[in-house]
Amino acid sequence: MATEVILPRLGQGMESGTIVRWLKSEGEAVEKGEPLFELDTDKVTQDVEAETSGVLLKIAVAEGEVPVGETVAFIGEQGEDVPDVSAVEEPGARHQSVVEREVVDESRVPGTGSSQTNGRVKASPLARRLARERDIDLGSVRGTGPEGRIVAEDVERAEAGGPAPVAATAPVPTGEVERVPLSKIRKTIARRLTEAWQIPVFQLQASADMTRVNALVARLRERDPDVRVTVTDVLTKVCAQALMRHREVNAEFTEEAILLHPSANVGLAVAAPQGLVVPVIRSAERLSLTEIAGVRTDLVGRAREAKLRAEDIESGTFTISNLGMYAVERFTAVLNPPQAAIVAVGATEDRVVPLDGETAVRPMLTLTGTFDHRGRGAPLLPGAARLRGARGRFRGGLVDTQARRDGDRARGRRAE
Repeated sequence: MATEVILPRLGQGMESGTIVRWLKSEGEAVEKGEPLFELDTDKVTQDVEAETSGVLLKIAVAEGEVPVGETVAFIGEQGEDVPDVSAVEEPGARHQSVVEREVVDESRVPGTGSSQTNGRVKASPLARRLARERDIDLGSVRGTGPEGRIVAEDVERAEAGGPAPVAATAPVPTGEVERVPLSKIRKTIARRLTEAWQIPVFQLQASADMTRVNALVARLRERDPDVRVTVTDVLTKVCAQALMRHREVNAEFTEEAILLHPSANVGLAVAAPQGLVVPVIRSAERLSLTEIAGVRTDLVGRAREAKLRAEDIESGTFTISNLGMYAVERFTAVLNPPQAAIVAVGATEDRVVPLDGETAVRPMLTLTGTFDHRGRGAPLLPGAARLRGARGRFRGGLVDTQARRDGDRARGRRAE
């Protein structure tokens, strides 16, 4: 009997997901653990893997929003009968409008109908979306854009039943306002940013001398060329250890209590194609710089490829937002609720500073901390202590200690 492919629950609170595209076609062989379709949730866009091997017999939902637990496809043996989807689903499990939007007639999907020329119709992205949403065959629509290209107005005119106007002999190119629908991730980002602005916060700013940090990074790269340690890795380690010393900042405000976390799970703000995401380096205070660099490389790489899993962005207790690589001198980051603090990192730049009664040019970095003002007691004190502690650890023994530890690890790996 054919096996149902069920839309999985990928995280707490997930009630539905949006199927973006199928990575396998009907009739194609599928192996267990092989990516089957791409799913967009409130937090991430990730590939859903097949839970069994066989042949993809039928795709019940080609794309669109689907409730958790609903059947979206069937996998079985070649030629095996496929159950009726309506008999598998529970009555009322899915709203009628969702069914009408997502159960698509393949003969009317752009790129599959007989109206295609060389397999493709010339149409703008917006026109394709409108045609798909309104169930209009682009092969029957007359385009009035440049070189006969179908634009959004042509699709709307076809839906209304009106004739297409005769294109001018020498049409003047005109711009077209493109409507970009919000993905679940972008809706979540917008909602969370709006929530963040409602939190009473305050900012503190301090500068750190990066002379020792730069020297440490250079030494570690020379000792272990396979692991590229960066300033962000040092920041992650320094902040994690400072958070362990000032647990009031490694906290979360709730309506009933303030939660003080036992480990520093440091999130890194990453600009990904699907929007801003914050993958988390867990228990960063226990990791060496080279270990942090390895985790960071993996997380950031998968974030930019839109391959993060739900667990990669959960359980963060603190966030670092670093724009130094873009030559931004200093900025203020928006709090990442429910976390109580975030630090914004600017570029390292040479500045004239006082040193031992004289002036000197030193590589300086500006840190700007944003803190939730609702913490217990006088929140200014732990906030100031965290910034002062982090700055001091840039200058103090942490850098030298980490250099020795990471150097020993690198020499050990070479000896093996």
